[in-house]
Amino acid sequence: MNQPHFLNCIFKPENLSSDELELIVKQFEEVAFTKNDYLIEKGKVANYYYFLETGFLRSYTIDLEGNDITTKFFSEKDIVIDWHSYFLKKPCKESIQAVTNGKCWKINFNDFMKLFNIEAFRAVGRTRLVNNYFELKNHSISVIADQAKDRYLNLIKEKPSIVQNVPLKHIATYLGITDTSLSRIRKEITL
Repeated sequence: MNQPHFLNCIFKPENLSSDELELIVKQFEEVAFTKNDYLIEKGKVANYYYFLETGFLRSYTIDLEGNDITTKFFSEKDIVIDWHSYFLKKPCKESIQAVTNGKCWKINFNDFMKLFNIEAFRAVGRTRLVNNYFELKNHSISVIADQAKDRYLNLIKEKPSIVQNVPLKHIATYLGITDTSLSRIRKEITL
């Protein structure tokens, strides 16, 4: 069986039987996307759960003043999902848009639920959900309690590929600062 690359990135194939691997592969559909494409749009119900194989995406919303604010970045090996919308079938409160070209694998809710009898699949899902929660919580606290320079340095440390591949205007809004402040911080760091 020809296994998609994401299986080796997300799962430990040695923990799955060949029948389980085959069942998982059959449920996913490969999706190529180009820069600025939307995987999930605000106001619509998220019908798919994605494993990102290549490329970069961001989630964002529009604040009360009409500003585009990035809330999260996604890169290789990430699960791309609006958890609330996908599982509760509620309209999304933000959009997820491609920052670069890339490839992902999508699965709809009914096919996703078919895979829940596979313990290794459930374990990966639980781990990813918990990690996503902690990442969101840490970012929320950081925006309140940390200096902007420290937030930027942490992003460089934790996700250097984001800093190298995502426009600075998106990074600035994610960090809760202006483009000008981010430029000043970048100059300070390089001196």
